[in-house]
Amino acid sequence: MALLDKYKVLIDTARASGIEDLQIAEQEGVLHVRGTAPNADVKNKLWDIYNQIDPNFLSGDVVMNVDVSTAVAGSQARVITQTSNLNIRKGPGTDQPIVGKAAKDEIITLISKANDQWWLVRTKDGEEGYCYAQYLEPIG
Repeated sequence: MALLDKYKVLIDTARASGIEDLQIAEQEGVLHVRGTAPNADVKNKLWDIYNQIDPNFLSGDVVMNVDVSTAVAGSQARVITQTSNLNIRKGPGTDQPIVGKAAKDEIITLISKANDQWWLVRTKDGEEGYCYAQYLEPIG
């Protein structure tokens, strides 16, 4: 099955969600989705659809590089790891690639709570991704 068919619902949702500069391409057996979502709910919805089609993202046949518009106002959260840095991942899951790290006690911007376990965040350096919520403490 072609990836464009397999992920038709994901692609249709991305197209209907107001994602700026949306680019969808299939290369070497991987579907690439790029663009800027108008808000975190749109990004979270795409990840939810991806997870429904491919539970736990096992096939690894989608690369989603969708950021959230910087106009989104978020609250702050403190990294409360014991000693190590907190991994920031491309998607909500430990199987997702690490796209950045936040240091213990660093204050980062909380964009959205994807679910009870994974929150969408942005560091002061502009790195955006998902962190495991138990290591974040909302402030202010």
